Amino acid sequence: MTTITQQPALFRSRDNSVWKQTCSECSLWREILYDSVGLTTQYACTLLKYLLQNNSTQKELLKKLHNLESNMSTGRKLFRLGNMVDSIGGVQKALQLPNPEVRLLLVASCLVRTLYIICDNLLWARSIRVINSINKEKWSLLATQFYFISLIMGLVRDIYELYQAMKQDARGQQLQKKIGQHISEGPDVACVGVFRLEHFLILLYHSLKKNPPLLLDSVKNVCDLFIPMDRLGIYKTNSGVVGMCGLASSLFGILTMLKPSLRLSP
Repeated sequence: MTTITQQPALFRSRDNSVWKQTCSECSLWREILYDSVGLTTQYACTLLKYLLQNNSTQKELLKKLHNLESNMSTGRKLFRLGNMVDSIGGVQKALQLPNPEVRLLLVASCLVRTLYIICDNLLWARSIRVINSINKEKWSLLATQFYFISLIMGLVRDIYELYQAMKQDARGQQLQKKIGQHISEGPDVACVGVFRLEHFLILLYHSLKKNPPLLLDSVKNVCDLFIPMDRLGIYKTNSGVVGMCGLASSLFGILTMLKPSLRLSP
């Protein structure tokens, strides 16, 4: 009669941790290779097309860039199917945050982003003729609106985090001494007004310098914001600006993936 030996709890927990770490690394490289690199290539093509659009001798290159941009967009939507699970997981993590303001903003942002991904997946299903009954223009507009709202919420979160950091830095003794010195040197209203502006800029500079993830996330969100604003007609630009902002944002995204210490947490 054979006996079945159970694996010790220590080894089971170690195997589980190794499995979770492996899954996390696979998810990271999937996001880097198929989403971020694809996004970078797509917006690089958009920017190159804009720069070469008036060059009549580059028609063949423009055609190749257009095909590559289209293929990258379709391929990214295919590998983005798993991002919905990541967004739902983000909601669960955000619900555990102690700060109520950040918790509300992150939960709302993740939920809106999930709706955006759903719309984007439906558009992808229509492009490969799995679903033919949906209106492409209507759902594309809806997806862009959801994307825009999620970016706005991300920027509001960045502003809130920056406000908290500046408020904390303002309590420093050195800054307080500098405030008193400036007011004593120039007590008139004009000097006080100039100093308040100078004090604000100093606080802003030091707060962002001490928090590179916040600076990177803010710049990335601002770059991303130009894309839906152009599509929604809120602030019309051109394909060159869209390509440049999208390219910068995707490069920032790759940087935060390769160096997690630069990613704003949570």
